[in-house]
Amino acid sequence: MMTINELTIFLGWCTIMNVSILLLTSLMVFFFKNCVVNIHSKLAGIDTKELPTLYFHYLGNYKIGIVLFNLVPYFSLKLM
Repeated sequence: MMTINELTIFLGWCTIMNVSILLLTSLMVFFFKNCVVNIHSKLAGIDTKELPTLYFHYLGNYKIGIVLFNLVPYFSLKLM
C-alpha cells in the first residue's frame, strides 16, 4: 500500500514526464511539421490538410488529461 507521501511523489514525477512528452511532441510538430505530416499521412492514409487540426486536438486533449489526472491530484495531495 502506498502512503500519501509516496503517491504525491509519484504524481509529481508523472506530471513531469507527461509535460516533457507534451513539450517534445509540440516542438516536433512545430519545427518539423512537413516531415511529420508526410510520415503520418503515409502511415495513416489521412489527407495532409487534415493533420494540423488532428495534431491540435491531440495536443489539447493530452494537455487536459495531464491537468485532470496528474496535476490536480498532485496539488490536492500537497494541500492535505
